[in-house]
Amino acid sequence: MEWKGRRGSRNIEDRRGMRSAGGAVGGVGVIAVLLIGYFLGIDVTPLLEGAGSAPQSQTTQADLSPADKAAGEFVSVTLADTEEVWGHVFPEQVGKAYRPPVLVLFKGVTPSPCGDASGATGPFYCPPDRKVYLDTDFFTTMSQQLGAGGDFAAAYVVAHEVAHHVQNEIGILNRANQVRAQSSQAESNAISVRIELQADCLSGIWAREADARFGTLEEGDIEEAVNAARQIGDDTLQRNAGRRPMPHTFTHGTSEQRSRWFLRGYRSGDMGQCDTFAARQL
Repeated sequence: MEWKGRRGSRNIEDRRGMRSAGGAVGGVGVIAVLLIGYFLGIDVTPLLEGAGSAPQSQTTQADLSPADKAAGEFVSVTLADTEEVWGHVFPEQVGKAYRPPVLVLFKGVTPSPCGDASGATGPFYCPPDRKVYLDTDFFTTMSQQLGAGGDFAAAYVVAHEVAHHVQNEIGILNRANQVRAQSSQAESNAISVRIELQADCLSGIWAREADARFGTLEEGDIEEAVNAARQIGDDTLQRNAGRRPMPHTFTHGTSEQRSRWFLRGYRSGDMGQCDTFAARQL
């Protein structure tokens, strides 16, 4: 992916100059905590206790390395690409103006209305403040521990979280979460899978349009994104954590489902093809 020297987004809130101490993980980030726990074999219970509690006010300064700065620039360019793509696709296919999200860059821990964001939560989208939270160290985790390296794999992560914002703008995310709140755990997980697979499909639409509009994709980029989708499938994460895959606990979908829905969006470019809630078979 050719990104250096290109326009960045103004919708970046960079909190990497400080770290907040204390607080617990909550909201949308809980799902990501569980996934990381599955892969690394970590007991994440302490992270989940007291979800939503207020963070402590203590902060310390964190120096940004050249790699941190480069990662921030990369995310800014990728976010700008999502803004331009969805700024065209959303009005054309939904009939409404697109309001882009803000992306919060952080290191360590930072507060959000969905609970504290930390390196353990992984990237997530918080609907109440319409912001994406991302510690770019997650890209290193993807490459070194999840087997999902490459700049377009990282771009897919950003695009996936922005896709949750697209769902929120349409109204799908709020309705789905309302149903989840009234459902059993197994039913809630099943709805979560449909939410995540739809976001993968919307990410595929972004990839298609980014290639068409900017011509910045390079050979192998789509394969990087597909591989990333496969490596973070629930079944693969559970196997890599030494566990037997348990479909009733899946919250994001299998490796095959995630890669297939991404490609569905990429090949069609049609948001209507991303209706996972109407699909009889995922």
